[in-house]
Amino acid sequence: MKYFVTAIGTDSGKTLASAIIAQALGADYWKPIQAGQPTDSDAVKRLTTSEVFVHKEAYLLNKPASPHDAAKAEKIEIDLKKIIPPNTEKPLVIEGAGGILVPLNDTDTVIDIASQLEAEVILVSNLYLGSINHTLLSIEALAHRKVKVKGIIFNGDSNPESENIILSKSGLPQLLHIKTESKITSDVIEHYSELFKRRWHELGY
Repeated sequence: MKYFVTAIGTDSGKTLASAIIAQALGADYWKPIQAGQPTDSDAVKRLTTSEVFVHKEAYLLNKPASPHDAAKAEKIEIDLKKIIPPNTEKPLVIEGAGGILVPLNDTDTVIDIASQLEAEVILVSNLYLGSINHTLLSIEALAHRKVKVKGIIFNGDSNPESENIILSKSGLPQLLHIKTESKITSDVIEHYSELFKRRWHELGY
């Protein structure tokens, strides 16, 4: 199985969520497009156990910007056809770049990667004023493209009203709630991976 971790915006907690999911499912990790340093792949390597194999990026770009912008800075164009998933017999956690409609080039967006790879989406929603609108718009865009969504991970201080209305309006299950942590360590990843694993089993996945 392939799971595509995307979010309602930039810096929403995709890498943190991806590390947790990969460790919980005993999955491999792959970020097809990385723009800027340090890389999210390095962070996942540092935070997870050796059982989580981290695959090389399809595009490793220097400029910390939207993929289309970072690629243009290096005079290249991201080609969706060259984003080929690595061979693995394990589940594969694929981390996107930014939000779902972030451009890869003049035609394709991040969510087109999930569609091409036939991966199920796990959507990270970080809780802030305005996140209800951004989350529901993201879910609507995914539905419009007929992309299957496995569930939602909330990230940040609890806001029951926001969480409840998002789950009610979307009809999607909550997979995990990552609270605000003072420091992200391998122990934190292990803690949340156990919670994720328990919820995953409760949902019959």
